[in-house]
Amino acid sequence: MRYIWMVFVGLITAMVLLLPRLNGPAGGPAKRAIWATTEGRAPRPAARPSAFAVVRESAATPPAGLADSIVAFGLAQRGTPYSYAGTSPLTGFDCSGFIMFAFARFGVAVPHSTALLIGVGRPVPRTQAQRGDIVVFTGTVATSTVPGHAGIVITRPGEVPMRFVHASSARRESGVKISQVEGTDYERRFMQVRRVL
Repeated sequence: MRYIWMVFVGLITAMVLLLPRLNGPAGGPAKRAIWATTEGRAPRPAARPSAFAVVRESAATPPAGLADSIVAFGLAQRGTPYSYAGTSPLTGFDCSGFIMFAFARFGVAVPHSTALLIGVGRPVPRTQAQRGDIVVFTGTVATSTVPGHAGIVITRPGEVPMRFVHASSARRESGVKISQVEGTDYERRFMQVRRVL
């Protein structure tokens, strides 16, 4: 009989711990999909969010501190190794996998593709970049003109240098780390800042 009670208490504990995770972040209004592509498509009633969807709180403005929470969570991943197509701190991240993981932790869906990240949210001038924005760069080849790398802005608007946290594949010091745009090769490779929050 003792074992039956232990199993019962274990099942109740597991349900209490897992149900909030299955239902998304606890506390807060119901979630809804907001299509945030440059085309500005309206949500489809019965469709599930695709790679272009951004899911967030249904309030007109993002909850206070959401961007700061995403940045803090991203910064907590520093030191995680780089892994091509990686999406987990257990096995490593690539740049878009890192962004997808950090935003998903707070109920914001972004695609696992740098080529698609350039199309989410809306563009903002580099001088107006703020914490939680996504910064997109070309690839490392000097002639590249297509998205090849991305990170999460960690500085405030107008703060120079603009710094970002990202999963880098650099031979020297790869993995999740902080870098800056100004005075580095990232300045040459800079494409756009995208605001999804």
